[in-house]
Amino acid sequence: MAEKEDIRTEASDEDRMQTPAMRRLLSSRDKELIGDQDVLDACLDIYKDIEKGFSDQWERSNNALDYWDIYHCNLGSKQFYSGNSKIFVPIVHDAIKARTTRFVNQIFPASGKHVEVTASEEKPQALMSLLEFYIRKAKLRTKVMPALVKNGDCEGQYTILIEWVKNERHVAMRVKSKPKVDNIELEGDEEFDDIKEETITHQYPVVEVLPDADVLVLPNTSDSIEAALDAGGSVTVIRRWTKAKIRQLIRDEEIDKDEGTALLEEMSNKEKGRIPDKKSAMVDAAGSRMEGGKSIALVYMTWTKIKIEGERRIVRIFFGGPDQVLSCKRNPYWCDKVPVLSGPVEKTEGSFKGVPPVKFVETYQYAANDAVNEGMDAAAYALMPIVMTDPMKNPRVGSMILNVAAIWQTNPNDTKFAEFPPLWKDAFTIVGSCKDQVFQTLGINPAMMPQQVTAPGKKPNQAQIANEQMVDILTTADAVTTLEGEILTPMLQWFIWLDHQYRDAAITIRAFGEMGIDAEMERIEPVQMDRRFEFRWFGVEAARSAQQIQMQIAMLNVLRNIPPQSYPGYQLDLTLPISQLVENTFGPRIAPKVFKDIRKQLSLEAEFENQLLESGIDMPVHPMDEDQQHMQVHAKALQENGDMHGTIREHMMRHTAQMQLKQQAMMQQQMAALGQGPGQQGPGGGQPRSGAATQGPRGAGQGPAGRIHQDRLALAQPRAARG
Repeated sequence: MAEKEDIRTEASDEDRMQTPAMRRLLSSRDKELIGDQDVLDACLDIYKDIEKGFSDQWERSNNALDYWDIYHCNLGSKQFYSGNSKIFVPIVHDAIKARTTRFVNQIFPASGKHVEVTASEEKPQALMSLLEFYIRKAKLRTKVMPALVKNGDCEGQYTILIEWVKNERHVAMRVKSKPKVDNIELEGDEEFDDIKEETITHQYPVVEVLPDADVLVLPNTSDSIEAALDAGGSVTVIRRWTKAKIRQLIRDEEIDKDEGTALLEEMSNKEKGRIPDKKSAMVDAAGSRMEGGKSIALVYMTWTKIKIEGERRIVRIFFGGPDQVLSCKRNPYWCDKVPVLSGPVEKTEGSFKGVPPVKFVETYQYAANDAVNEGMDAAAYALMPIVMTDPMKNPRVGSMILNVAAIWQTNPNDTKFAEFPPLWKDAFTIVGSCKDQVFQTLGINPAMMPQQVTAPGKKPNQAQIANEQMVDILTTADAVTTLEGEILTPMLQWFIWLDHQYRDAAITIRAFGEMGIDAEMERIEPVQMDRRFEFRWFGVEAARSAQQIQMQIAMLNVLRNIPPQSYPGYQLDLTLPISQLVENTFGPRIAPKVFKDIRKQLSLEAEFENQLLESGIDMPVHPMDEDQQHMQVHAKALQENGDMHGTIREHMMRHTAQMQLKQQAMMQQQMAALGQGPGQQGPGGGQPRSGAATQGPRGAGQGPAGRIHQDRLALAQPRAARG
């Protein structure tokens, strides 16, 4: 079955590639433009601006290296004290680790739900599941987000590059086969074990975290990448290519063959000479160089707008050097956007890039290092006693040796012991003050630290701990809003664009199974991609919505008991809020199994069911079936054709059981409307009263960890004190 699907898909792909519209689209985006002299001259002019731009941001890049040295606890030249001790107090390192842990946990909630869709119609559950798969496949939780948060703290900018990857694996598997003659299986022969080889193709988006020094946006006063391109500027990312990478790009026709070959020859000559270049070491510039004993090529990958055939279009340019343009083509992405997402940690007016938070605590880290090293040097003297003696009255000074059971032949009154002042205590006091200031500046509270040491007799009570945790949740949610708005939400939209452009439906079906089939049914047309659905990262809002969920549950209890005559002209439909509560509680993978949408289950015609049942295929009943009508059609088939396999009788019994369940459900609804159902009366009844929130019995233990107290809910009045 799988082989037939592959053959059919390949045929459909071939037919699709032969359509005139597709041929014109691919040829226009794959056409190499460096043969046009006007385009080539425009590219070379852009290179001059790019080179100057990287030179202008050299000081910022150099400072970022110093901030990374602080995070990695490397003593540098900015330390004032230089003594015997070489200790680095990891204050900033611990603060950044705490921020990274808290931010990542806030972005990726425990429910596993990361995607929220705003749609004019029903939510595309299959498409949401596909996005969740891409999030796991791109390893955002383990690799991308921790590195991105650290980059923001040390460099002041969040920047990622999104690409589509397609790779193949040639796997072997054991199968059961029968002898064949001229590709025809022989009947009656026994099956034997055989080995079959198959090619499995994996394609998915990948996210790369870019260092701030490798990204240049011109003009640097732009508010966004789109604004920079509209202003005639450019977006450049430095890529480091090996010889194997360049040969692969030449084979894939991503760069010009002649220019790529010239770059390989230049790299070979550079490898033979190995001449150090101070300028290239200080300022990143396109060209070949030596790194780690290997020759690599520093290439500028630039997006900008150039006039092509009388129209300004976004192009992607690869610069191999000051006078070498490896390629210039139209933007290869159908969405016609730049796959670079960048945003500052804190927006500064008039600047595209932000200020690193570590900059404000840099001097405190150096002061703490100087204090602790001075204190440890002083501690070395404080640990050894000072012996004071009079050499005139003690001629045997040379025999006074510090040893076990040593005998000093001297007058005890002529020899005294003194202690060096314990300056290390004052040093650690200074370190503690620096630590408090660093934590305050970076927004670290005690709830964010994994192990908080408290002074004796100052253990915080439960109310203080709960208050710290609540403040931590709210401040962290506010801090990661920039990541949500500037990086994560646009990244989800990019996943959809790349999936629509590159994903093969047959491969998706085989890789994702049932979910892939649903995704194919939910296919989005290119024109409606920005209008039909709006995707948003939901992880940041999960912590904020904890209080809101409790209020929604209480509101549902109020709504269900309001009689219909109280809202004439309106109809109460609780399907959407109930499904949202189930999804928030159980997550996107379990919620569809708990709260099922029966409209998505296929209901077959009774005549078609008869054909399957007469063939011996067991068929389940559908909740939306008209049971009486189906029973009549099945009974007629039973009288005319009989029931050789017994499947028709079994199917009719299922219809009978389903009708009984529907009648019981209808009776329960009628009794509930009259207030006579189970749980409506008597102690400990099933449903809560109108407006009541679920709560455990008094004195039967405590609530779950992190639960918001009733008195702290918004618009809630504190309960009156007893007595």
